[in-house]
Amino acid sequence: MTPLESLVACGTKLWLDSVDPDLVIENRQFGATGATSNPIIISDLIKTGRFDAELRDLMKELPSDDDVAWQLTDKLVRRAQEVFAKVHETTHGNDGYVSFELDPLLEDPACPLSVADKARRYVELGAKWHKGRVNRMIKVPATPAGLAALEDLAAAGVPLNVTLIFSQRQYQAARDAIWRGAQKRGDFKAFKSVYSIFVSRIDVYTAKQVPTLSPAAQGLVGIVNAQRLWAENAEFWKDKKLPLQQEIIFASTGVKSDKDPADKYVAALAGADIQTNPPATNAAIQKMPAKTFQRMVDKLPPKEVLADIDAKVDFQKLEETLMEEGLKKFADPQKALVALIGEKRSSLR
Repeated sequence: MTPLESLVACGTKLWLDSVDPDLVIENRQFGATGATSNPIIISDLIKTGRFDAELRDLMKELPSDDDVAWQLTDKLVRRAQEVFAKVHETTHGNDGYVSFELDPLLEDPACPLSVADKARRYVELGAKWHKGRVNRMIKVPATPAGLAALEDLAAAGVPLNVTLIFSQRQYQAARDAIWRGAQKRGDFKAFKSVYSIFVSRIDVYTAKQVPTLSPAAQGLVGIVNAQRLWAENAEFWKDKKLPLQQEIIFASTGVKSDKDPADKYVAALAGADIQTNPPATNAAIQKMPAKTFQRMVDKLPPKEVLADIDAKVDFQKLEETLMEEGLKKFADPQKALVALIGEKRSSLR
């Protein structure tokens, strides 16, 4: 049994944080059952030159670089969906999804739309990019506009991945909106939602902003936050008697410090729900000799560590700071993707 097979065997659904066609196939062999996409992933794939022929064809059809970006993203996500389609079928819609991120430029500070107008746009785009794509999950950020769109999207039967969640407040707002929408729809057969809790970014934050944490607590805040939200999510849904699981995605599981082992977050959150791991993290774990995983997601650190975290970490401030940084990382890559396609349009003539 390989390390990643061990991870899956202990209860984790392994999703790949990429739609690179080659990596999707490779990681499917490792045991991955889903994937996710974002503008950085698409840009990195374009830079390889492997998709120049497809870009040329799209550029002949589409004068807008923005349209080319979305059509190429759609194609790559569709390809990944094909790899995981059998998983989706055999699990009756509980797994086998590929996440498609809606327009990040709606969260650009320069966007002139009101929160209500942005929310309406999210609903329109969610319906557009989900239509006819069975095992596609629509990714919406836990921003004011994104949260405002969730009830209508869920009521329309769109499978949802709420991203950029750092706090309990965001998680609860997203979950409650989605549940209201699902109840409006009334048909729960295909109701599926996941909540992407970002993990490692929190530890980067506390290292800078909360240096007074004890050595035992520093570097564990992201894990503890994710574990607590996982437990709350499991408790909320357990009496709803739904056919499909409503799950946490443990996101941002790649380590940010060379001092940390590659499997720091993967191991600590193993045993339930979903992990979207970067390809480099999966590759590093596969090289760990005789590495095995066991369920750890429900095993919190000692009480004194939890008390130190609760006394010193202001989660409202943490959310505000990380969302400000996160939205920049959210919108800027889409601008860079469109600019990259503009450069390719010139160079591929």
